[in-house]
Amino acid sequence: MMLSVFPVLLSLVTAYVSARIPDGRLHANMPPMPLMPFEPVSNSVTHAKTGASMPPLNTTYYFDQLVDHTNPSLGTFKQRYWMDWEYYEPGGPILMFTPGENNAENYTMYLTNGSIFGMIAQQEKGATVLFEHRFFGFSNPYPDLSVASLKYLTIQQAIDDLAYFAETVKLPMPGGDNVIPDKAPWVLLGGSYSGALPSFVKVNKPDVFWAGYASSAVVQSIVDFWEYFDSVRRFMPQNCSADVQAVVQHFDQVFTSGNQSAITALKDAYGMKDVSHLDDVAGALRNNLWDWQKLSPLSGPGSLFFQFCDALEVKDGKNAPASGWGVEHAVNAWGTYFKNTYMNLLCGDVDVATCIGTYNASASVYTDTAVNNAARSWQWIVCNEMGFFQDAAPAGMPSIVSQLIQPVASDMACSLLCHAFASPPVPNVQKTNEAYHGWDVKVDRLFFANGKRDPWRGATVSADSHTVASTPSQPIVVSDGFHFSELRAAAGDVDPTIKNVQTQALSYMHTWMEEWRNIQGGK
Repeated sequence: MMLSVFPVLLSLVTAYVSARIPDGRLHANMPPMPLMPFEPVSNSVTHAKTGASMPPLNTTYYFDQLVDHTNPSLGTFKQRYWMDWEYYEPGGPILMFTPGENNAENYTMYLTNGSIFGMIAQQEKGATVLFEHRFFGFSNPYPDLSVASLKYLTIQQAIDDLAYFAETVKLPMPGGDNVIPDKAPWVLLGGSYSGALPSFVKVNKPDVFWAGYASSAVVQSIVDFWEYFDSVRRFMPQNCSADVQAVVQHFDQVFTSGNQSAITALKDAYGMKDVSHLDDVAGALRNNLWDWQKLSPLSGPGSLFFQFCDALEVKDGKNAPASGWGVEHAVNAWGTYFKNTYMNLLCGDVDVATCIGTYNASASVYTDTAVNNAARSWQWIVCNEMGFFQDAAPAGMPSIVSQLIQPVASDMACSLLCHAFASPPVPNVQKTNEAYHGWDVKVDRLFFANGKRDPWRGATVSADSHTVASTPSQPIVVSDGFHFSELRAAAGDVDPTIKNVQTQALSYMHTWMEEWRNIQGGK
């Protein structure tokens, strides 16, 4: 049985409101989301102290980055970045971040005090730098995403990019030629995969960045990441959870029964009659559950996840009890919603078999090597180094995902995607965790922010399965939020637990910047 492992690539234009998948992009694994983009009120900027006009926020700059940090003779490529120094004063920190697994040009709002990054910059009179990750967007060493090109996409090369930039860049701002890490404190920040990078960098290159900020940081690479959906199960509305479990069990019973007429009828009820492989059909149901990842304290009651639960749990104007309405109603209600409403969001004009199916080796998701294809670039990292296959809970445990969705020793999807993996193509998560210490990271001046309802929490230092102590040099602060909820400044206005995370982050960063100033003053 094949395990689908392709991320849903959500539209930046709709800021993750829709789960629509463009032609050839498959539905399988949701990545640790890149920082959620949100638009600045204006790209116009003036310096907070002098009032001088500054370049617009969306001004793109280019840095000559090494193609291969182990072989500089291969030359350089143009790596894109953006920056804002509206609060900067000499001696202030340089705050650097990347959205990670996506085109970075839609993330300029994170340069401003609409985000916690900009709030830190404002407090400490620093500058912010938005940096595009290699092989995402248009920061590509080569003009395609072929296997020959992607061999230069590794976590270590990404770490080396960040350090080489900090150590050699001449920033396009007043005094920007005199702010390398031995002359100014640099802070590396991020959320999700990009939130893991501050941890990885502090382990691998401890002397480059003075401090780090890691939001919902997936520091522990895991192949069989069934905990993702188990977290959703535990925190979603209880009646919805009960009915989803009942429906999933019904699918498993029918799909393993050998009764072809019952199998066809169930597929047709969900609009997937033409999808050949039963694990593709069962796997497609995860899309409604992945919508949990898009929730934030700023989400309204009309968000896609709660639309889905309402479709199952509201009947004749009444809400279901905690035990749900039961399997018969839930199977019919979910089918009606999925077929008549959600399928259009998921697939648009793409035929269902192409949209849902994962076995066609000639599908464009496997064969399209054009640049600016975040799904392909991210999947390369997944298949080689990080894993995160989101599947059913172990047998005998409650599960909101079909037991047909299981990790396998040799993942065909990775082979189809890149055609050149070593055998077996299983992510070498042990190597990744040993290199960057995973849950066991112990470094100085690294702030971890996590959310109790984050489905990725099991891969963070706040995982239930692994106890990591919070210390003054490596504090861990947990809100009631979701995935990197505290990054939006406005989220603190609606959730006091998120405000607490933001307040503590600002306090720790101020303390660590004072430590830098004291050390510099003593030299």
